[in-house]
Amino acid sequence: MIERGALRACVCTALLVFAAAPAMALPSYAAVRARWHSSETLLLSREGEVLQRVRTDPRVRRGEWVALADVSPALRSAMLLSEDKRFYEHSGVDWQAATAAAWANLWNERTRGASTITMQLAGLIDEPGGADLRQRPGGRSVVQKIGQVAAAEVLDRRWRKAQILEAYLNLVPFRGELVGIDALSRTLFDKAPQGLDEREAAIAAALVRAPNASSAQVARRACGVLREMQAAGHSGAAPAGTDCDALALLASGALARRAFAASEGIAPHFARRALAALPTGSPPPARLTTTLRAPLQRFAVQTLSQQLRELSGRNVQDGSIVVLDNASGEVLAWVGSSGELSQAGEVDAVLARRQPGSTLKPFLYAQALQERRLTAASLIDDSPAHIATAGGLYIPQNYDLRFKGWVSARTALASSLNVPAVRTLAMVSPDAFFQELQALGLELRESGGFYGLSLALGSSEVTLLQLANAYRALANAGRLSAVASPLARAKPQPVKWTRAVDPGAAFIVGDILSDPNARARTFGLDSVLATRFWSAVKTGTSKDMRDNWALGWSERYTVGVWVGNAAGGAMHDVSGSSGAAPMWAAVMGYLHAHEASRAPSPPKGVVQAAVRFGPDAVAGSPLEAARSEWFLKGTEQPIFAIESEAASAYASSARSQKESKNSSSALVSILRIAEPASGAVVALDPDIPPAYQRLRFVAAGAAPGAPLRWRLDGKLVGRRPVHAWLPWPGRHQLQLEDAGGRVLDEVRFEVRGAGVGVHAPGVP
Repeated sequence: MIERGALRACVCTALLVFAAAPAMALPSYAAVRARWHSSETLLLSREGEVLQRVRTDPRVRRGEWVALADVSPALRSAMLLSEDKRFYEHSGVDWQAATAAAWANLWNERTRGASTITMQLAGLIDEPGGADLRQRPGGRSVVQKIGQVAAAEVLDRRWRKAQILEAYLNLVPFRGELVGIDALSRTLFDKAPQGLDEREAAIAAALVRAPNASSAQVARRACGVLREMQAAGHSGAAPAGTDCDALALLASGALARRAFAASEGIAPHFARRALAALPTGSPPPARLTTTLRAPLQRFAVQTLSQQLRELSGRNVQDGSIVVLDNASGEVLAWVGSSGELSQAGEVDAVLARRQPGSTLKPFLYAQALQERRLTAASLIDDSPAHIATAGGLYIPQNYDLRFKGWVSARTALASSLNVPAVRTLAMVSPDAFFQELQALGLELRESGGFYGLSLALGSSEVTLLQLANAYRALANAGRLSAVASPLARAKPQPVKWTRAVDPGAAFIVGDILSDPNARARTFGLDSVLATRFWSAVKTGTSKDMRDNWALGWSERYTVGVWVGNAAGGAMHDVSGSSGAAPMWAAVMGYLHAHEASRAPSPPKGVVQAAVRFGPDAVAGSPLEAARSEWFLKGTEQPIFAIESEAASAYASSARSQKESKNSSSALVSILRIAEPASGAVVALDPDIPPAYQRLRFVAAGAAPGAPLRWRLDGKLVGRRPVHAWLPWPGRHQLQLEDAGGRVLDEVRFEVRGAGVGVHAPGVP
């Protein structure tokens, strides 16, 4: 018997030594804290502010590591009462509870169990290659239990009690994928751990014992924990005051809640781009510093939301904003959608393909300038055009349905006139323009021949990011580089430039787009596009008002804005100047609130010269005011006129102005109706505001101030050589009379369309 007892003692001793040896290699508190990682990645601005929180670990849900001081006292009490009442008294193992548990097992009685918080923590921090103390589906083996006891004793000697409790609260599994008190608090109670009250703390404690139990079982267990807390004096309520039914309702609602969103912040779309830029196969870090500026990003988000709310009722739901640094190509702000205002908030509109409208015109005129087909002072006819194409007649119109006659290229671009742009593309050719757009980084899906002359008006599809970067090339004297990585770098990265546009042409286009006088024909002198500092800007609106754009640059920044609907629905009466332009101006104003923006210096090969313009065939006055104009060297000339005779007459008139006050009478010819043409059919567009749909009555050969009268359908409607009439559907007869009422010319035309929202003269 003695030999058998000695053998058993030796076996137990050897087993204890075998199981306890790995426990001596348990990690320190600092090591456990350092290797712990959240299932979330925090996207930071370049200033270090948190912009977005994104879940990047799909296997488990962990929040931030929570210091013990930031855990509510109620939760600490609930955990200790539920899991380890003598936590501050024992040395890692509660031998008193272990003895009671052994006797209970001997007599088949149910008991709380003897596993302390320290013992549970030993199983949670066990590393691969260690003692293998983690609990398995069938429970722990005898060797594991002995090892757990030994590890708990070691932990209690090496760690402080506060460290043990803190690590336990952060590492303990609660329910499903939820690990740690931060993930539990934010998911089930939608609050931080320091805000949990007694009832919520009791539910949390109940989940430790039965993570996957039903809500009714959790509620019963939580009610017992809450009663213990009240009995121990941890709550102001009396034990008899415990309302278990109310606690059951709270538990049921909490267990069904999923308040811890997978992504939260002000830069969700840019966060996806930043995470995609990480090296393939590398785990996402806990913190990721990006190129965004936090104050600018917040302002851009707020500006977009405010503008869309102001456009409420005009069928506008979506918008996007991007801000690029001209020198580095870094993204400083990226707002991919309007968030809660949108029905497609997950769609990143910065990367969505949309029709750019007139925003392609600057590149078209730049190409015409660099090919020396045009100068900024060249005259282009803005008049009705019927262009034969393979698909039939192409009849471009201006946004306001008005034609300006002969205008300079400066006026045509700045005022965004469509017909001159189409005529310019006919000179350049769609295929050549397509190649130029590709060189600027605009990835068009079809060929130039596919789009034809409509490419001048933005019939293709591009992304806001590509378009903004192409405008950035104009800001950099025609040099193009790729948009920089979204991840911030400790050292500035070298920028690889390629030549996309002639520097002289880029400079002249920038000068045109910064000229408020040149855009006055369409936008007026008090346009929202006019900033207090130097900037160049272009707006655009696609067909049927489905897309609305504003893109431009200052000395340091390029800003792009898009407004529309992700589903492609048409907006109601929203133009470039009323939709995207106010946001562009607001963001630019924010960027330059305390920062100057100077006009660029002309590059080599660009000269400035004085120019004059010939007379208007109808009014007799100069087509445009004399001015100083920029030219590519070798293309400058002093006067621009429709034909040499008109130019000579203009020059002669200028020299003899003092000698003859009636020199303009030489231009008077027989009065006739120049516009509209006889038999013309005018179609009204229900998507264009009625106030902009005007039909011009033009009398050819009329001197300024010449007496004449316009009579429409027998009613007098005007007395000037040029009269703008608000069209009304129907067939009409237009007559031009002299002062005596004699009919000089007559035409008939038809207006088609309805829903203009106004009344014709004499119609109620």
